[in-house]
Formats: sequence, structure tokens, C-alpha cells
Amino acid sequence: MAKTMQPQELIDSAVVDPTGTKLGKVGNVYLADATHQPEWITVKTGLFGTKESFVPLSGAHTDKDGVHVRVDKEAVSEAPRIEADGHLSVEESAQLYKHYGLPMPRTSPDGRMDDRAQGRGRGGMDAGAGPGQAAMGGTGRGKPGMDARAGDKDRDAEHTMTRSEERLKVGTEQVETGHVRLRKYVVTEEQQVTVPVSHEEVRIEREPITNSSGERVEIGEAEQDVVLHAEKPVVSKETVPVERARLKTETVTEDQTVSGKVRKEQFEVTDDERKHRKS
Repeated sequence: MAKTMQPQELIDSAVVDPTGTKLGKVGNVYLADATHQPEWITVKTGLFGTKESFVPLSGAHTDKDGVHVRVDKEAVSEAPRIEADGHLSVEESAQLYKHYGLPMPRTSPDGRMDDRAQGRGRGGMDAGAGPGQAAMGGTGRGKPGMDARAGDKDRDAEHTMTRSEERLKVGTEQVETGHVRLRKYVVTEEQQVTVPVSHEEVRIEREPITNSSGERVEIGEAEQDVVLHAEKPVVSKETVPVERARLKTETVTEDQTVSGKVRKEQFEVTDDERKHRKS
């Protein structure tokens, strides 16, 4: 934080995430037991500000438009739902630190790790304020018997370990697999077509003469020329369209199996006698 934040200055201030999105207004301020400095705030969200989410002040700073925190709106909305009753238990603190990926603070010599809430009262930070301002007391010792239990639970938390493993994330992408070309070429082939043709032939027709009518006829030689005609095939060629072709693509879906190597962590416990127990 750029400067020391005073709890009374934070109440009802706007809370802004790194993208400039306003998350809501500060409802309560929680102090660290060791330093008595603001460590958590609750942000009032919802239509009428009825919901409160815990937001860390680690790395935060104040500006004219409010308190700028280092966590975004999504992280705040997914934060564990904890009742803002003026006190954070060890389990609740551990949930919040784990959710925001923050390291757990070290405990004090007497084993306490309590946060104290700052409320809405109009008075100062006096721990002996009246009933309407009791939530403002940031230096009180909390609930009876909580300090002794806090140390034990915190020591248990130090013995926890998180196991992680890799998982395959399979998707698809479109790649170029080849080219297809449509080409036409010329082929010469022999064709035979039968066509009817006609021709003229000479034929002698004889007709007897029954009435010569006294016509005088002389015997001699005579010749007559007749022209004969015939049809013959004439070949010519023309180009005509006979067929049209085009290229089209269609999508075919098929199943493919992919595989890959992934790593995962395993737990192993070793005691003083070098005995191993895996789980």
C-alpha cells in the first residue's frame, strides 16, 4: 500500500479492481492482530448491497475514486461466502488466503492469528465504544478460548500439502491438407456414322408402236447422251457444349484418438525408520 490506511477512512469507499471496474462499497474493515493494520475489507454487492464479500488489502492503495485492490471482479464474486460477523476464524482466514492465492501470515508468539473487524459506527477507534459502535473495536481479543485453538489449527494448516496433476486439453484447428485442380484436355477418337445416299441408274423402257401412221423410217445408227447423278457423303465438324463440371467441398466428420503423456504428483510419507507409505 502506498500509505497507511485508516479504517475510518475506508468505510463506504468505492472498491475498484485492476481493470477499473467498481466492485461495490466497503462495509467492514478487518485488522491484522499482529500489526493492527487493515488486512481485509468486505465489499457490499448485490442489488441492494445485501451481500458482502471479503477482499484482501495486500498491494491495495487508495485514490480519489476509492480503494484500488489487486484482485478482479471474478475472483471477488467467487470468493468463499463468510458471514461478516466482526471476527474471522482460522478456518475462514485459510479459505480466503487459499482462494486469492495469498501466503498465510505467520502466527504471533502466543499462537494467535485473529483479524478484528471495523464496522460502521460514527465514533472513533476506541475499543470501549458504545453498543452501536462495538464493531469498530479493532484491538479486542475476540471470542473466549479462540486464541488457544487458533494456534493448534494454524499448526495443522502448516502440515497440509496440495497435490496437482496434468490433464490433456484436446481441441481442433483447421490446417491445409492439399490442393485439387480441375483440368480438361483433348482426346482424338474415330467415329463412324452411317448416312443414306442415292444415285441415278439407267434403265431402258420399251414401248411398242401399234400405229405407224405411214411414217417413213430409215434404218441407221443413233446415239443419245444421258447425265447420271449420285449423292456422296460430305463431312464437316462443329463444336458444341456437352457437359459442365465444377469442384465442390463437403465436410466429413470422423473420430480420431489422440494420446499424450501427463504428469501427476503422488503423496509419500517417510518415517524415521525409512518406511514408505504411498497414497
